[in-house]
Amino acid sequence: MSAAPANVLALPHAEGKEFRVQWSDEQPAHWTVGALDDVDSLLRPSPLVELFTAAEQRARSSQSYIESAVGTRLRVIDTELTTEEATETLRVKQRDPITGLFVESSLTCWNGLSVVRITHRVVNDSGVPQVLTALATTIGVGHSEPQLDDLELAWASNEWLAENRWHVQPLRDLLPQLNLTFHDQDARGRFAVSSNGAWSSGAYLPVGILIDRSSSLAAGWQIESGAGWQWEVVQSRAGATVTMSGPTDLESHFARRLVPGESFESVPAAIAISTNHIEGVVGELTAYRRQITPKPAALPVIYNDFMNTLMGAATTETLTPLIDAAEEVGAEYFMIDAGWSGFGDWWDTVGEWRELEGRFEGGLRALTDRIRSKGMTPGLWLEPEVVGVLSPLAISLPEEAFFSRFGERIVEHNRYRLDLRHPAARRHLDETVDHLVETYGIGYFKLDYNINNGPGTDLGVIAPGDGLLGHIREFADWLADIQRRHPGLLLEHCSSGGMRLDYAVLRHAHILSTSDQQDFKLYPPVSASSPMTVLPEQCGNWAYPSAAMNDEETIFTLVSGLAGRLYLSGFLNELRPSQIGLVHSAVAFAKNRASWLQTTIPRWPLGLPDWDSPVVTLELDGDDDELLFVWNRDAEEQPIVIPGTSHLKCVFPADGDNAQQWATGKTDAGDLVLKAPSMSARVYSRRIDA
Repeated sequence: MSAAPANVLALPHAEGKEFRVQWSDEQPAHWTVGALDDVDSLLRPSPLVELFTAAEQRARSSQSYIESAVGTRLRVIDTELTTEEATETLRVKQRDPITGLFVESSLTCWNGLSVVRITHRVVNDSGVPQVLTALATTIGVGHSEPQLDDLELAWASNEWLAENRWHVQPLRDLLPQLNLTFHDQDARGRFAVSSNGAWSSGAYLPVGILIDRSSSLAAGWQIESGAGWQWEVVQSRAGATVTMSGPTDLESHFARRLVPGESFESVPAAIAISTNHIEGVVGELTAYRRQITPKPAALPVIYNDFMNTLMGAATTETLTPLIDAAEEVGAEYFMIDAGWSGFGDWWDTVGEWRELEGRFEGGLRALTDRIRSKGMTPGLWLEPEVVGVLSPLAISLPEEAFFSRFGERIVEHNRYRLDLRHPAARRHLDETVDHLVETYGIGYFKLDYNINNGPGTDLGVIAPGDGLLGHIREFADWLADIQRRHPGLLLEHCSSGGMRLDYAVLRHAHILSTSDQQDFKLYPPVSASSPMTVLPEQCGNWAYPSAAMNDEETIFTLVSGLAGRLYLSGFLNELRPSQIGLVHSAVAFAKNRASWLQTTIPRWPLGLPDWDSPVVTLELDGDDDELLFVWNRDAEEQPIVIPGTSHLKCVFPADGDNAQQWATGKTDAGDLVLKAPSMSARVYSRRIDA
């Protein structure tokens, strides 16, 4: 900003730092971070909100969501600061005198955290309809073009079976040096990632971090949208700007018509600031995620019959020995996965979620009774948002209860999608959950979502992206409501693994299935990188020991599971005694550290892993212990140097598990060297007395 602001308001937070909002009669509200050591080397004031309409897009043409015409005309008319037990919220109210659009921006901070959560509510305060096409929150980074040379960007690709693939690149690899000062203009391009229709993380993650290599400063963000979202980095003569948007017209087919007096609420964007590089930002976001996600009463060990096991073809005959084996190793919940509600190829018949006569010998109730008799809680798989084209529900529900575009009901892979904005769809799912809980004593649901049917539904709205956003908000409300009606019910969030990694939905779930990856050798980078995006105690990592594995391979898959929430599968009834002993130890390990896991912050001693990294590490630091997870995926023994470490104690496998301990050595500098055999893994404690 060229001129000093006439007004400044501060929102205090951790360690004497503060988020500042400043404005004048000539400029809209800008925000930045103050009272942070050397923060001026990284952040600068930027507009609190950018607002785009169908009638007016940008004040200066570009491909990015900055310098909106309406946004540049906003002027502050009021502010309000409220304090609650753990939070402070600053509300900044602005108005555009030409369109009559009113924007109330809310900035919320949590005590002890360097995180601010920002939302915007737009009200049409004019006498005519207005069409909103995008809302963006911005972060100003740097103060000149040369400062961008020192910045790195951390961002993540996502894919079925290969989730959370993080990249750390010099920003100049993505935004070339243009000498904008010479041209006396700002750039028109950008580096941008966005969601892909109904899979909010089908291609990329709604999370990113900018790091200043010349210092330890970093700024990170997450967008909390299960519908459309986009973030981008744009360069200018002043430095760079990060914009964080929910659904937009170009990327998400979004538009919202606001009649006079009507309002629209943006999706939240959370921004974290740290003086400790990537790990500091992730630590702040981890603590923030715990603030917005209800803490479960327990973190049970779950056995699921699907992965590398029954794969949706469960019968009474195949389930019975698995139930007995799961109880024998100490599992606390037993999940009957896909296929329980149909015969044979059930894919296009799902939707009613009722037991078919003759599906199980003695009925489903006999199986859930057996699970309870073994001291475990029964769980079932549901894909609540879909209805197969051959399901009777496809005819019995009203046409308006399904996603449609251009007057046609949408079919994707022989499935329709329910629209939870319609009361009949919501009533059907309420009745489904009530019936399964009350009839079978179900205490756990795995909620899956396996299709991507495009940008949304245009029924009742002017653009499908708005229909998708409305559905997702109703879905999140439904998740919260069924837990209110059924206290103690646990919910797993799944979408072919991690195709919907967003806290619009994750904030209502107890556990996430991090991947559908069935190759145990490929799972470590998923286990190690998932805590970048998801709480460690929500990361349900599959471990699927098999009789075909040797003992080291059995340990390998169990370590992948223990690097978060142990999520067991596999034919446990076929394992050798030595393997059963290892599974027993892993289950006991998970139970003993369940409460501890909810206090942990992730670190990466050897850096974030590449997908093909032969050596993968993750450290979880929590109350009273720091655990290091190490995998060697190479075909040869690998010496692994752990910087700044002189002593570690192996805690899994424990002594007596018939597994040899890895040899150790020291570098000349005194750092510990682990000599890891091929295709092996271990868990170490930094506490020597652990």
